[in-house]
Amino acid sequence: MKTQTTRNLRAGSPAPLGVTWDGEGANVAVFSENATQIELCLFSEDGQRETARLPLPEKTGPVWHGYLPGLAPGALYGLRAHGPYTPERGHRFNPHKLLLDPYARALTDRVSAGDATLGYDPAAAEGDLSFSTLDSAAAMPKCVVTAPPPPVPAAERPDTPWADTILYEAHPKGLTQLWPDLPEDLRGSYEALAAAPVLEHLVSLGITAVELLPVQALVDDRRLVEMGLVNYWGYNTIGFFSPEPRYFGPAGPAGFRETVRRLHAAGLEVVLDVVYNHTAESDQNGPTLSFRGLDNAAYYRLQQGQKRLYVNDTGCGNTLNLAHPYVLRLVLDSLRWWVEAMGVDGFRFDLATTLGREAQGFDPSGGFFDALRQDPVLSRVKLIAEPWDIGPGGYRLGEFPPPFAEWNDAFRDGVRKFWRGDAHAAQNMAERLLGSAGTFDRDGRRSWSSVNYVACHDGFTLADVTTYSGKHNEANGEENRDGHDENFSDNNGEEGESEDTEIRLRRARRRRNLLATLFLAQGTPMLRAGDEIGDSQQGNNNAYCQDNPISWVDWPAADPALLGFTRRVIAFRKAHPCLRQPWFLHGRKRREDGQEDVKWLGLHGGQVNWRDPGLAGFCLVLRESAEAPDYATDGDVVVLAFNGSHRPVTTLLPAPPKGRVWVRALDTAQPEAPKSVCRDKRQDLPAEALVAFESGELL
Repeated sequence: MKTQTTRNLRAGSPAPLGVTWDGEGANVAVFSENATQIELCLFSEDGQRETARLPLPEKTGPVWHGYLPGLAPGALYGLRAHGPYTPERGHRFNPHKLLLDPYARALTDRVSAGDATLGYDPAAAEGDLSFSTLDSAAAMPKCVVTAPPPPVPAAERPDTPWADTILYEAHPKGLTQLWPDLPEDLRGSYEALAAAPVLEHLVSLGITAVELLPVQALVDDRRLVEMGLVNYWGYNTIGFFSPEPRYFGPAGPAGFRETVRRLHAAGLEVVLDVVYNHTAESDQNGPTLSFRGLDNAAYYRLQQGQKRLYVNDTGCGNTLNLAHPYVLRLVLDSLRWWVEAMGVDGFRFDLATTLGREAQGFDPSGGFFDALRQDPVLSRVKLIAEPWDIGPGGYRLGEFPPPFAEWNDAFRDGVRKFWRGDAHAAQNMAERLLGSAGTFDRDGRRSWSSVNYVACHDGFTLADVTTYSGKHNEANGEENRDGHDENFSDNNGEEGESEDTEIRLRRARRRRNLLATLFLAQGTPMLRAGDEIGDSQQGNNNAYCQDNPISWVDWPAADPALLGFTRRVIAFRKAHPCLRQPWFLHGRKRREDGQEDVKWLGLHGGQVNWRDPGLAGFCLVLRESAEAPDYATDGDVVVLAFNGSHRPVTTLLPAPPKGRVWVRALDTAQPEAPKSVCRDKRQDLPAEALVAFESGELL
């Protein structure tokens, strides 16, 4: 197509970035400091025919811009960028490639990265140094002009305090795809997440926030597509403002916003898992879909002395260059969009170490963190870091600045090891039960900074931790080489499903032990969706590419007994402020009663022998923190007894609070037993069990 011009195209403004409709037309602003020309490409209503290419007439700093009267919501468009194609210098401009607007609020379809989207000729001997003249427009979705949405009213948000937060990690499709009470056209969609039976389940379970795996527009890796698989988890983003079309239901793009609204009305917050560390354009052999074609040298971190190649601290082929002010601006603008326009209440940042990498390495006071924490919108939402990447010194658990919380994999591993019976595991478990204070108690951070979990999307499910001793990832097509090799799991006597009654009973108790430990520990608990009903992935601990029953929550096979126990232990946590304190506990004496806020006792009474490598249990007495102000205390006290040994023991309870009596409230060996008053300070503890005692009124 020949480039067209129009007398109607005006100068426009360099801000805001993207395509912004004002009621009469649209301003178009695109960042590229190295391009020689940027074209706005318009398309027919069906997206099949390119009707115009309009060079943006102005450039202010690194922003190209123009204003087109009459360009209205619903119009389809894309971008083309002219400039040097010199990969060895970091430039990969190719005007034959239709590019997505990084600020597009909606896309017409899913992105499919075929040969036409490659900036080079894959058949050429020069590889990515060659130049492709294939036009990619037919293979690309189109951007959609949208009207600015109304802001989300502050009164709509549940605004749950961190100390009371219980996260529920769910896949936007997998949670509901097999839900039996939902219409077929609703299952697996955004709207299904807030359908009446789903809401009823979430509310009755007791969680306070749904943490969704990535919902921003993504691309299926070409390697997976050729294997007949897809990128199910979605950590391969290409559109930071656009909801992923594959989850559209009957309401289309509006379904996501309506779902957030309904979740809010039920008292549930929405946290998004977001991927700003890399994009779906992969390494030098990847497709040219947006950022690479608009300004490769600005958007990505390139290797020093080899600008043809990308820094790959993410393990996904490339790394976004957040040190560039316009790339940082893109990320911040995107986050604000999801908060202000979509109502999102917080974010979990994938591979967050990458986001804090400066020239000298990871810096907790780096530009991204500083910008985020001073932002008047983003500083008020929940911020969660995945505190690692695969780059040098990438593991940074506990090093993120407040107000970040962090995924604590040390909690997962420590708790699994304890209930498996590993040596020295009890000592580690003690640290995890108090919010991993040795890791997080600094710079004024609170105990909720530790996001505790025993299973998440990445790895074994809770059920599989007790059913498989080794991974079974054959379905992934890599001969079981992928996924973690050390899962600290235990099949309890037989690999896979078993008909042996004793094995099944032991597995069920182990699951209850793991869940009870999660919800009775200090910190922020996170439950993987499906673990409350014993969901299995058949031993696959890396189901990132399995968009099928392996990954979908198997509601028809739900374990109602485990669900009932999960509800009960969550309710117990909510009933006791001493289990969800914002302050760390250090055994200091409280002013009003002179009692230590936390105390450890041996299972038989007396002190704990922490030097014993075979230590298999202890009692933990929890009171409200000595640091808690008077207005935040009500005298709550709980005793938690952990017996990880294979034998029952008799424990000696401490004296109850004055005028009170101990009540045996929760027992993982007898999950349905009613509460009972303890007439004797000596209490029997079953083997491999956790028992919780609360104080009750003396009758």
